[in-house]
Amino acid sequence: MKKSFLALALMSAFSGAALAQSAVTVYGVVDMGLARDDNGVATKTSLDSGLQSGSRLGFKGTEDLGNGLKANFVLEMGLKTDTGASDGVTFGRQAYVGLSSVNFGSINLGRQKSLTYVASESIDPFGVGLAGNMNRLFGTVTRFDNAATYTTNSLSGFVGAAQYSFGEQAGSTSKQGIVSLSGTYNAGPVLASLVYEKAKDVVVVGADVEKVLVGGSYDFNVAKAHAAYEQVKTSFAGSSVKANVWMIGATVPVGAGAFLADYTNSSVKDFNDTTAQQYAIGYTYSLSKRTNLYTSFSQTKNDVNVAVNAGAKGATDKLFNVGVRHAF
Repeated sequence: MKKSFLALALMSAFSGAALAQSAVTVYGVVDMGLARDDNGVATKTSLDSGLQSGSRLGFKGTEDLGNGLKANFVLEMGLKTDTGASDGVTFGRQAYVGLSSVNFGSINLGRQKSLTYVASESIDPFGVGLAGNMNRLFGTVTRFDNAATYTTNSLSGFVGAAQYSFGEQAGSTSKQGIVSLSGTYNAGPVLASLVYEKAKDVVVVGADVEKVLVGGSYDFNVAKAHAAYEQVKTSFAGSSVKANVWMIGATVPVGAGAFLADYTNSSVKDFNDTTAQQYAIGYTYSLSKRTNLYTSFSQTKNDVNVAVNAGAKGATDKLFNVGVRHAF
C-alpha cells in the first residue's frame, strides 16, 4: 500500500513538472458591423463580419525545452460571425510550428503571414482594416502557404526576417517560389520597415513579381504620422508592368478614442497608364482593453482606365462602416 501511495505521488510530481513547462492559449476576435458600399454601379448595405479585423478563433502553445529553447505552434481559423460559418479553409489564417531560442531567434514552418503584410499591419494607421486600410490599393498578399520563416531576436530595436514559400506546383519546369527579406527598427517613437519580396510563377502564374516596400511611423505623442511606399514590377512574356503606390496618414489620440486618416495613391505604368486615389477617415473608441467601437469612411477615385474597388472603370467607390470589436 505504501509503495502504491509513493508511486502515485511520484507520478503526480512528474506530471506537474511536465504541465508547468507547457502552455496552450485559446484566443480570438469577434468583429461585427454595418457596411454600406456604393461602387459607382450598385449600392449594397450589409451586416458583415471582420470589418476592423478578421473574426477568428486561434490556439497557440509553447513548450519549454530547456536552455532557452522553446517549441511553438499556432492554429488560427477565420470566422464569419454574421453567419457562424468558417471563413475559408479550416486554419486558413495561420497554421505553423517552430522553434525559438534566446540565442538564435525563431524559425516557423507552415502557413504564415507574408513579411510585406506584417510590415503593413504596423505601418497603416487603419491597421489594414476598416474602410481606409491602405491594402485596398497596395494589394499585398496577406499569407503564404508552405512557408519557412526565420526571425531574429530584437537587437536594440532591430529585427530581421527571411521567408521562403515553396511553389509546389506539380509538373512545373520553372523554379517556383517566393523569397522575402525584411528589416524593422522599432524603438521609442520611431518605427521603420523595409521589405523585399520576389515571387516566381506563384502570385501571378507565368510571371515574376518583384516588390519593395518601405514605410514607418513617428509618434509625436499628440499625433502619430504614417507613411509607406511600394514599387511592384510584374514581368512576363518579355514585357513588364510597374506600379507605384504610396500612402500618408495620421493617428490622433483623444482620450479613450483616436481619429484616423490617410491618403493613398496608386499609379500603374503599362499600355494605358492608370491612377487611383483613396481618401479615408475613421474613429475608434475603446470601451475596455478588449472591446472597442469603430467607424470609417473611404472614397476611391479611379481614372477612365481602371476600376480599383469600383464596379466600372472610371467609377468612384464609397465605403462606410460602423461596428463593435471584442478580442479575447
